[in-house]
Amino acid sequence: MNILQGDRLTEVANSPRIERVRHELKRRQLNVLSTERLTPHMIRITLGGEELEDFTSLSAGDHIKIFVPDGAGGTTMRDYTPRRYDVTTRTLVIDFAVHDAGPATQWALNARPGDMIQIGGPRGSQIISGPIRSWLLIGDETALPSIGRRIEELPLGTLVTSVVAVPSSEDEQVFETKANLTAHWIYRENAADPARLIDRLSDIAVEPGTFVWIAAEGSVTRRIRSYLTDERKHPANWLRASGYWVQGKADTTEKFED
Repeated sequence: MNILQGDRLTEVANSPRIERVRHELKRRQLNVLSTERLTPHMIRITLGGEELEDFTSLSAGDHIKIFVPDGAGGTTMRDYTPRRYDVTTRTLVIDFAVHDAGPATQWALNARPGDMIQIGGPRGSQIISGPIRSWLLIGDETALPSIGRRIEELPLGTLVTSVVAVPSSEDEQVFETKANLTAHWIYRENAADPARLIDRLSDIAVEPGTFVWIAAEGSVTRRIRSYLTDERKHPANWLRASGYWVQGKADTTEKFED
């Protein structure tokens, strides 16, 4: 084995691992058990039903499809994160960010206990593991369900830093976690402007072994990803980024993977 081969093997061994697990794609009919206005811009809805018996969600980055009325007599789909699933009680928690007047937001605003809803998926899970020393989670309120779930599921003592842009201090959330969390909250007016997020990140050390996860508006995600990889020289394979929404485009997402 030559030196270059040895260096490559060491690099692979010391890199994070991304495992993709596929699930059986199934549509489920569920009922609304409760609704809660978690913050001014977040509604929490708890769903239940016997059809959750074989529901599986292995990652905080998972997405399910929610089928809601489209306002014109039909049905449309939107992606949401399974915020929490309790296999014992067969209850599924979904957090809805109230940031537009789309059909899913409208359904969540009007939902009442006893209402019925269909969901599909998740189609698969992306499980991130390996020699990760710490986590840096970046996003806006649309990413809070994923960020909150990951924070709460991290093992005891895990170092995790969150940097989240929300409309106001009333939109902050508290997470119950065994991890060692440092939370940064940024109050902004324009959700498509990355400036305040990058300004805060400039004061945060991103040490080797830190896995970075980013989800926000598409152009914001792109700019933060570029800032971390190009200006801060953070390795691209230690980062995952998604545009959870795109300003001016309904039901649009962006992926940023090499």
